[in-house]
Amino acid sequence: MSLSELLFFTVFIVVILSLLIMDLGLFHKKSHILPFKEALLWTIIWVSFGIAFYFFLMFYGNVIHGIHSISDIQASIDKYEHTITINPSNLSESLSIYNHNLALEYITGYLIEYSLSIDNIFVMIMIFIAFGVNQKYYHDVLFWGIIGAIIMRFLFIFTASALIQNFAWVLYVFGGFLIFTGIKMFLTRNKEEKIDTGKHPIVKFAAKHFAVFPRYIGKRFFIRRKGKRLLTPLFIVLLVIEFTDVIFAVDSVPAIFSITKDPFVVFFSNIFAIIGLRSLFFLLINVMNVFHYLKVGLAVLLSFIGLKMIFHHWLKEINFTTAHSLYIIIGILAVSIIASLLFPIKEEGKPTI
Repeated sequence: MSLSELLFFTVFIVVILSLLIMDLGLFHKKSHILPFKEALLWTIIWVSFGIAFYFFLMFYGNVIHGIHSISDIQASIDKYEHTITINPSNLSESLSIYNHNLALEYITGYLIEYSLSIDNIFVMIMIFIAFGVNQKYYHDVLFWGIIGAIIMRFLFIFTASALIQNFAWVLYVFGGFLIFTGIKMFLTRNKEEKIDTGKHPIVKFAAKHFAVFPRYIGKRFFIRRKGKRLLTPLFIVLLVIEFTDVIFAVDSVPAIFSITKDPFVVFFSNIFAIIGLRSLFFLLINVMNVFHYLKVGLAVLLSFIGLKMIFHHWLKEINFTTAHSLYIIIGILAVSIIASLLFPIKEEGKPTI
């Protein structure tokens, strides 16, 4: 990591953490159930931050890697295999092409991560219900869950990037795994998922290695009794949420690497999608049964991305660009959402198709 990259990355993390701390400390001091309108407002706010960063990259994306010359641009293109062609005799035009491509890679990755997060949210809802968590404490658990997710995604993304740069065949492994996941998601789309809290590996691990208090104590994660610190069940729920996010990251992170091999772009798209996860959670908890074909769309999306990773060299030869990927991804999601609205679920639980 160069000095310019380290500086930009540090500033980025400070800004993101400041936004999150301000969100919890200023706007959500008091634990409460987030109503639909408030969840919608916060979803719009966090999505606006994500889109604003897209425009920042469009005009100033080159500052991330400290790129200021034609040779710098070409070195970045070669290193991260950007599918663009620059004008060696015109620095201003080349910077514009580079920045526009970086912004496009980011917004495509952001859309992928945000879409796949929806399936993650459904699982989180089941976790909260299975563990009997009071709804007014959902926000607190998700806040600390996001802090943990930022750390885990950083480790995962930059490790995966190092593997891809040193072992090209890793892309084919990721691609095959995503196709497998997509097929599995499609085949199990109508299967009712249940969580056995007593048999969950995290619960069993915590019960074996730590002292756990037998009941919830408000929004507290720890409690002291007789001079001994005990974990509360709410902290166990937080651990389960973190564990679930790691599992989902195995799908979403490789999916974004199909769009760009620049780990910074992958990380930025991940983080902006993750920080909007809490408000999206409260938004979807009220309408989770409306978009019943979305899981089919996500299954197709994962399969498409997996195929793209396996055939990336051939696609490059036919000039298949990031823009083409973006159009296909938007199309897949749009079809699944429109189909859900056109063919709603009947009372007995089957789509009217």
